[in-house]
Parts: sequence; C-alpha cells; structure tokens
Amino acid sequence: MNNIDKQRTALMIAAVIGIIGCSKEPAPEAAASAAPAPAASPAAAPATTSDANAATLASNNGELIPIKVYKDPNCGCCKEWVKNLEANGFKVETMDMPDLSMIKAKYAVKPEIQACHTAIVGNYVVEGHVPADLIKKMLKDKPAIAGLAVPGMPQGSPGMEGATKERYDVLTFDRAGRTTVYAQR
Repeated sequence: MNNIDKQRTALMIAAVIGIIGCSKEPAPEAAASAAPAPAASPAAAPATTSDANAATLASNNGELIPIKVYKDPNCGCCKEWVKNLEANGFKVETMDMPDLSMIKAKYAVKPEIQACHTAIVGNYVVEGHVPADLIKKMLKDKPAIAGLAVPGMPQGSPGMEGATKERYDVLTFDRAGRTTVYAQR
C-alpha cells in the first residue's frame, strides 16, 4: 500500500470512528496538532483525604471519570486493565478494533512506546498498562504533555498481574516523540 492509499484509509477509518465511536465528547485534536491543552481539572480532594481513599475518588461530586479505550476485542489483558480502571473510579467506554495502528498514528503514539491498547481521557492519551492512580495524578496536575505510556506489557502492571512482577517505567510523551520518566513501579 503506498502512502496515498494509507492516508486515504486513515481518513476513512477516522471518519467511521467519528461517526460510530463518538458519543457525547469530541475526539481530542489530531496528531498533527501541537500538544493538547490540559484536561479540565477534577475537583480537588479535601486535604484530609488519605492516599488510600484518594485512589478510589472519582471526579466532580463523585462522578466517574470518563475514558475511552481502543483495544483488540480478543485481548485478555486489555479487558483486565479496563476492569482495573472501573474499580478505580473511571467510566470506561471501550472501542473494539482489530487494528489500532490508525488510532496510534492519530494520537502520535510512536512505535517505541506502543502497547496493546490506547485510551483517551480528557485531552490526554494513555498508552498501555498505566496505573489508574497515575492517570488521576496527570489529570490533577495537568502537565503540558500528550499523555502517559507504559511500553510493552510488563508483568505486574495493571491488567498484567500474575506470579511475577517486573519493574517498569511510566513515561510521559509529547507529539514530537520525546519521553521522560513520570514514575517507576
């Protein structure tokens, strides 16, 4: 497939996603745009809230935080990550797609940081098995980034729980492909 055909296919898929996939919120800016504006800040938790309780807090007035997850319909770890998000105060809308390459291109998720699913929360991209508490931290802090990523599928990350646990980095990334370490787990 040549580049023109790829671009046409990408536009057609984007149009279909826009028609079928959009519910109430508009899609974030296309990958060619500058870094997205920070997401609207969820209401701050009271100063007396413990860290344990903060992990279960949702957004304004106890409402769940909306997040749209693009995933392969047959991927078990994606389903487990969605369950983890739901257990941590997110209202998850899933979009099952057998090929996520166009979504990853649209949101400037470079091959070096790709994982098995891509999510959109506010104006941010979340790539891979990013822990729910770090997504909430990003939404609260509103950094000038495109999003967070956990490249690959590290054992022990949310959705990849099991007998072994490996250390992994949670990265920030921008639309130019620059990354920094946001947290280590």
